[in-house]
Amino acid sequence: MVGDARSADKGWAGRRAEERNSPKSSVVHGLSATPTPPVAARRRPADTLPAELKPFIGRLPQADLQAAARRARRLGAGADEVLVAQGLLDEAEATSLLAAHLGLAVAAPDDTAPPRDAATAEAVLRTGVRIEAPDGTRPRFTLAARGRDVRRLFRALRRDPGLAGRVRLAVPGAFRRAVMSAAGPTLAEAAVARLPARDPLKSAATLDPKRMLGRIALVVGLPLAGLVALAPEQGVLAVQALLSLVFLGWVSLRLASCAYDPPADLPPTLDDRQLPVYSLLVPLYREAASVPHLVAALGALDYPPEKLDIKLVVEADDAATRAAIAALTLPPHMEEVPVPAIGPRTKPKALAVALAAVRGSFVAIYDAEDLPEPDQLRRALEAFRQGGPNVACVQARLAIDNGDDSWIAASFAAEYAAQFDVLLPMLSALGLPILLGGTSNHFRRRMLDEVGGWDPFNVTEDADLGIRLARAGWQTRVIASTTFEEAPVSARAWLGQRTRWLKGWAQTLLVHLRQPGALMADLGVGPALALLLLAAGPFAAALVHPFCVALLLADMLRGVIGLPRGSLAEALTSALTFTTLFAGYAGTAAITFVGLRRRARVPGLKVVLGIPLYWLLLSAAAWRALFELLRRPHHWQKTEHGVARHRVAQAAALRRSGPMGIAKRPAAGPAHAASAKA
Repeated sequence: MVGDARSADKGWAGRRAEERNSPKSSVVHGLSATPTPPVAARRRPADTLPAELKPFIGRLPQADLQAAARRARRLGAGADEVLVAQGLLDEAEATSLLAAHLGLAVAAPDDTAPPRDAATAEAVLRTGVRIEAPDGTRPRFTLAARGRDVRRLFRALRRDPGLAGRVRLAVPGAFRRAVMSAAGPTLAEAAVARLPARDPLKSAATLDPKRMLGRIALVVGLPLAGLVALAPEQGVLAVQALLSLVFLGWVSLRLASCAYDPPADLPPTLDDRQLPVYSLLVPLYREAASVPHLVAALGALDYPPEKLDIKLVVEADDAATRAAIAALTLPPHMEEVPVPAIGPRTKPKALAVALAAVRGSFVAIYDAEDLPEPDQLRRALEAFRQGGPNVACVQARLAIDNGDDSWIAASFAAEYAAQFDVLLPMLSALGLPILLGGTSNHFRRRMLDEVGGWDPFNVTEDADLGIRLARAGWQTRVIASTTFEEAPVSARAWLGQRTRWLKGWAQTLLVHLRQPGALMADLGVGPALALLLLAAGPFAAALVHPFCVALLLADMLRGVIGLPRGSLAEALTSALTFTTLFAGYAGTAAITFVGLRRRARVPGLKVVLGIPLYWLLLSAAAWRALFELLRRPHHWQKTEHGVARHRVAQAAALRRSGPMGIAKRPAAGPAHAASAKA
């Protein structure tokens, strides 16, 4: 029998694993308090080495051991973790020396039985403890022990010397890889089934878009069609008025956000000892060109590597990306997590699988092309601390740093400035639901578990998760820390990406509208209406925009603009059409100007004059999204990265600097904004 850390055995390893998994012991619940060092730590002389360093005495210079002990005390980490993180020992050597010192065996990565189910595998990955009791014998333990766990092991062996015959040590990284390799298919199947089984009406897996759109057409469209048939002019006016109401409400919300001036973020106050273990998930698919750049950017984060847990999440059959990762010398806190090809091949499926392997109490998501500002993790933790326990997510702002590559990239940069520097800060301040961006989301791990994590079947998993967090009563905060991203540089690449986004927003809206009463009850009437405007407004506007333009052009060609109309209904219809059209253009120009000004930039003439054309491209993407939603709702349109001019040059420089490229890694800070012109 193979057990996990929650098994019936309540011995030393079982208690240790339960402590590691207990919410009460997590920094999540004590982020605002200054932790008090243990009594033993307070009484220990400054030059006394902690227990976990004893195996290395005589193997490493005493000065290195003393320095590691001092850093460990400052960080609240294990001194052996410091040695590994600083590159003074590799994991295999540290494990071998520890085992020799304690008289324990070292387990080969694959010489233990695979976990019997997903829950067992996840517990083993979280705790680093494998418990086996074959044929009813006394439990045997395989431990991937570091730091304070090593101290507990020392104490346990002193109390019970016979325990040594039932304990084996494992190299932590190799141990996790072996568990993921053996349990990967089981974890993937569980990740795919988790949300649909737990809350089927909140998962896109159970959504039939054709049936749902048919119901909406029956409830809304049939009465309007009947009205048009009985009274054509009045019917057309009613349809136009309804669409204009939705569209103008969306425009009004965006314009209102221009008047809100968000306060500056409070500076981080947590010292290194208070920092929790932070896990970063970076999903990669066909991203071989971005890998060196990504590793350098993540290496620039201002966070103790001893408390970082970075997972490069890659499809198991993506040979090119895996080869690019293998060609690098990853630091100990970074590792590859292969995802089996089970279920939909989507980013949220990959994230849901990798979540089982994270060790941190906080989790952040980054994309392959991301350049987060170095202090972003610390600023996110400060937002969690200030916001209190009801804040489940912190969204960093996203900005485009290749806006000078093409007109489409410049327009994309302006759109991002409007969204992340103007609209989202206001929504956060008002406590309204936020459709999260697909990257630089920071979560409390336990709250991800509570809402079921990401929906593997939703192609805008970020927007959906933001709504589900809000429906569960959790709040999202937006911080000013920036992650710089790469915009598509061609209209074709942009169209594919925007088609997926619009399809996902429609998919998300249909999922949550299956029970409109429950949605209103969960969010409240006001927030629910705001959500409908935010989700339905841009989609509806994009769908009808070509018809408004066509009507305007027809009137211009006929020379009837401004002339009296044949009836009041015709005049009102025309007035509403032109009002919504020009209000949309003017509102977009206004929020774009405010957003770019907050980035210390001004919109170029080509961006302002190109708004109507950009909207026509949005319309093409919206109609494509609608047809794709009906034909292949779970298809993931891949966006190519690493094609921006400055990123290609940086990647070449990284390749010249060596496998890791750390010595010449690019800074991930405001300097990137200077090169982006909108």
